[in-house]
Amino acid sequence: TVTRSASENSKKTRVLVADDERGARMTLEVPLRLSGFEVVAVASGQAAVEIGQKDFFDVLLTDVYMPGMNGLEVVREFRRFSPETKIIVMTGQGSMETAMQAVEQGAFDFIAKPFDIEEVLSLVRRATEPQNAPIEAKENEPDFSASGIIGHSPQIVRVYKLIARAARTKSTVLIEGETGTGKELAARAIHQNSERAVKPFVAVNCSALTETLLESELFGYAKGSFTGAGSDRAGLFESANGGTIFLDEIGSASLSLQASLLRVLQEQEIRRVGANDARKIDARVIAASNQNLEGLVESGEFRADLFYRLSVLTIPIPPLRTRGCEDLELLVNHLLKKHAGAGNAPLKISEEAIEVLSRYEWTGNVRELENAVEYAMAVCSGDVITVSDLPERIAANAAPAAKQFSQKPISLADDRPTIEELTRRYVSIVLAENAGNKTKAAEILGVNRRTLYRYLDVADGEINQETPADSA
Repeated sequence: TVTRSASENSKKTRVLVADDERGARMTLEVPLRLSGFEVVAVASGQAAVEIGQKDFFDVLLTDVYMPGMNGLEVVREFRRFSPETKIIVMTGQGSMETAMQAVEQGAFDFIAKPFDIEEVLSLVRRATEPQNAPIEAKENEPDFSASGIIGHSPQIVRVYKLIARAARTKSTVLIEGETGTGKELAARAIHQNSERAVKPFVAVNCSALTETLLESELFGYAKGSFTGAGSDRAGLFESANGGTIFLDEIGSASLSLQASLLRVLQEQEIRRVGANDARKIDARVIAASNQNLEGLVESGEFRADLFYRLSVLTIPIPPLRTRGCEDLELLVNHLLKKHAGAGNAPLKISEEAIEVLSRYEWTGNVRELENAVEYAMAVCSGDVITVSDLPERIAANAAPAAKQFSQKPISLADDRPTIEELTRRYVSIVLAENAGNKTKAAEILGVNRRTLYRYLDVADGEINQETPADSA
């Protein structure tokens, strides 16, 4: 094991740079030396491991993709023989997954190429602060519930970590996911946890406006540039100056607009429609798409150069159906509180209703779930939402579960259900198998609707002292 010697404790911070590109090594080596660091630069992962086994380095900056030994292998080797060395992984476009693997294997952090050298220097300084532990230990499970992102599943915890890392960088971010998964919530969370948090967050849906209108909205226009342009007007990029602009559904942008957006990202300036002069802007760009942009690049519908500019950091948002029942229940309870209204106690939801919800496909994801919860709250006549309160298209999904449940034998040794519990089970089964249709369920049970509602009280745990037989 290579460790810091007593004499080394008083010396300059030592940084080892490993990158197979000479230009990249020079870009890092010179500013690091000028900032007071002692720097050694090598052209391969194998060379980094060999020199690292002989001498201690406080920080290792290593590229991910190198011939021979790659960055992940370098991370594993350094964690074995030099655990005190803080490792920063340098990653190119589209390799966020690899960067996350490196962090999970013990790297201190990662930085995306092309990077701002000031950002690199700041990260190296932070890595060498005495009190600093690896970020993975401090960020085991970041909490973004205040931003409306709810869940504890491995898929969503991974999103939390990607958001936390994106918030620390200045890079452009591409958020990918199906409609309704919460891409704008993720974008807002990045902004709110970044150094730009006190500045504006401006969101625009690129699919909601015509090409001409979208261009004037984004870049503004000069007086007289078209009919109705009676005065100069700033665009959304200028409104977001110092902050973040969120370009939703970027895949729907025309090729002409894509060219304009590419110029903004390259030059950090905009030109209002009808104006000759360019204006410098400082707005971080976060884009989102529910389409496969790589596929659009292959088909010629999206510019490859713009895609590479946007996807410096990529965050995939998982669909709701892959996140498990626990996340769904957390989301439902969050939505019940959200829509309860000030001063009102939120409704509860039965276990059977949660099970039915968890079996639904949710092609509209969290947005569709929110609509379903609002519907159930509107039709619920008690304090607990049951299967019968769910939209019919969702309640119909209960039948397979109900049949399995009804075929499950009751063990008196282990279960010992009460009459109320048996009533609850049977009423839930009948309702579920009839898509929540109370009239049909009452007919099958041989009772009127008034009696069925009393059964529903039993099903919800609110036992009525008057028996169903007395009121039938």
